[in-house]
Amino acid sequence: MKKNITTVITVIILGIAALGAGMYLGVITNKAPVSPPTKAVVKSDAVNTDGKQVIEIAVKGGYTPKAITAKAGVPTVIRFVTDNTFDCSSSLSIPAINYRKNLPRTGTTDVDVPAQTAGTKLQGSCSMGMYSFTVDFE
Repeated sequence: MKKNITTVITVIILGIAALGAGMYLGVITNKAPVSPPTKAVVKSDAVNTDGKQVIEIAVKGGYTPKAITAKAGVPTVIRFVTDNTFDCSSSLSIPAINYRKNLPRTGTTDVDVPAQTAGTKLQGSCSMGMYSFTVDFE
């Protein structure tokens, strides 16, 4: 009898510990998981008054969205937005336009990209190559 009570108490304690760990790690929540967009299309009406299209990319633990389709033949501004970004994604490199810069921890940084021909794929990454993004011009 004493062995059965010990087993029951052990199972209850382990269950409570597993539930607490699940809640702590965010596995058990009352909210549906939200996935960031991974593919975005810049609409043709996204061209601003300066005749440029603006692409906005969030920078924190990578780049969101990771893949963007933009209009070819239009000068482009890629706007990088950081918000307490302390990882390597803040060290930005876009080799095709010879751009390399450490972005501010919080703020926006606009990168001017000249008009690209259709079929061009502009690639950027962090300094370590862990995080990347692409802009496909069509």
